[in-house]
Amino acid sequence: MTHQACPQTPGGRGSIAALSCGHGSAVLAAVGASVCLISCTVGPDYQRPTVTAPASFKEAAGWKAGTPRDGDDRGPWWSVYRDPVLDHLERQISIDNQTLKASEAAYREALAAVRAGQAAFYPTIGVTPSALGHSGSNGGVGGHTSQAPPDVQYGLSGSLSWELDVWGRIRRTVEAETASAEASAGDLASARLSAQAALASDYFELRNQDALKRLLDQSAAAYADSLRITENQYKSGVVSRADVAQAETQLKSTQAQAVNVGVLRAQLEHAIAVLSGQPPASFSLSPSIVAMAVPVIPVGVPSALLERRPDIAAAERRVASANANIGVAVAAYYPSLTLSASLDDTSTTLGTLFQAANRVWSVGPQLAGTVFDGGLRSADVDEARASYDQAVATYRQTVLTGFQQVEDQLAALNTLAQQAEIQAEAVKSAQDAERLILNQYRAGTVAYTSVITAQTTALSNEQTALTIFQNRLAASVALIQALGGGWEGEPRNTGEP
Repeated sequence: MTHQACPQTPGGRGSIAALSCGHGSAVLAAVGASVCLISCTVGPDYQRPTVTAPASFKEAAGWKAGTPRDGDDRGPWWSVYRDPVLDHLERQISIDNQTLKASEAAYREALAAVRAGQAAFYPTIGVTPSALGHSGSNGGVGGHTSQAPPDVQYGLSGSLSWELDVWGRIRRTVEAETASAEASAGDLASARLSAQAALASDYFELRNQDALKRLLDQSAAAYADSLRITENQYKSGVVSRADVAQAETQLKSTQAQAVNVGVLRAQLEHAIAVLSGQPPASFSLSPSIVAMAVPVIPVGVPSALLERRPDIAAAERRVASANANIGVAVAAYYPSLTLSASLDDTSTTLGTLFQAANRVWSVGPQLAGTVFDGGLRSADVDEARASYDQAVATYRQTVLTGFQQVEDQLAALNTLAQQAEIQAEAVKSAQDAERLILNQYRAGTVAYTSVITAQTTALSNEQTALTIFQNRLAASVALIQALGGGWEGEPRNTGEP
């Protein structure tokens, strides 16, 4: 935006009283011409602060994710996980999540502030009707008095006040409020993305608990078979009572672990209920084992984060708002020009109220400025500039944090993918060892302690594999959130709730 150059230091200031004259149109024309000649907008015009964006993500080199599905219609970002229950829950967030409703209300409040600021562009017009009367008494016959009809005076007063935006104070105010509203839209988008990511992470952790419960139940069933074998061998005098005690201990311990899974699962279910805007008492998710893969996530280039992440967009808009507030503070150095007009009609009868003979009116400009304020305006300008510098630093830090979050999750996915491959081999080896040692025990060639050790090792490795897979899913959700959600590279429109 280009504005007429204006002085940045205060000139002469004073006060000129409103003028009354009989040629209102001439005054209005003169004022309008003056405004056209001197109107400008003080303060710096906004330019987006520069940030350093690398050409590519360091951790993206050699990144290996799950099976590619580039041909799929991704739709909402969570659709890549291909889980209809998750899809339903995610859609409930925009409908019932109360935190999101609060952010949406804050956004509407910011839009209302913009409209309130824009109202200052227009004049304020007031109308005041009145009817004033008084009654008197007349002498009557026989010393009695009679009440005279009341005298009534009707009146209608009108006023107009219009601050002409000579120095752009109103324009800068609206500019600041508009940028703040756009920042609020970014906050709303950030709140929605955060709630969606939290729900997805909780949902995957809940399903991981379902898988863990199944694993523990299966292990407990296998340990129960081992206990029966050991008891039979004890009755036959092949093994000692100690072997039976060890088998029983292992079984009960595993059963206790299976029961304990219910604690975290219940907490996750409650968290999901609240995120989807439902009371925990009326919400439940049936246990289920969901088959899914860690999806391929298109990363793009780092510079795209500046447009796609709503928190970065919100931080940039706050810089624009702070920049406009500098102009508001600078405009206080200059006198304000207000156009005032009044019109008064008075008459004792309604029929003659609007006749010209009963009309008194005035119109004229008023120029008012501050001569001395003890350095208040200078302090306000310094405060506005410091607030701008703070907003710039916050914006740049938000960008850096965004880059860090993406790099962190890419590194996590890289490392976890490698760990998952090795852990899968460990699980297979542990299961093979468990099977072989159990057969040897049945043949009487090894002690039962070897069976206990093999079974514990196999179960531990399978639990580790489940944890690694859950961590990979959580990292994929965190990466999507770090990228700003969605899939396409076009800039995000933060102006819509």
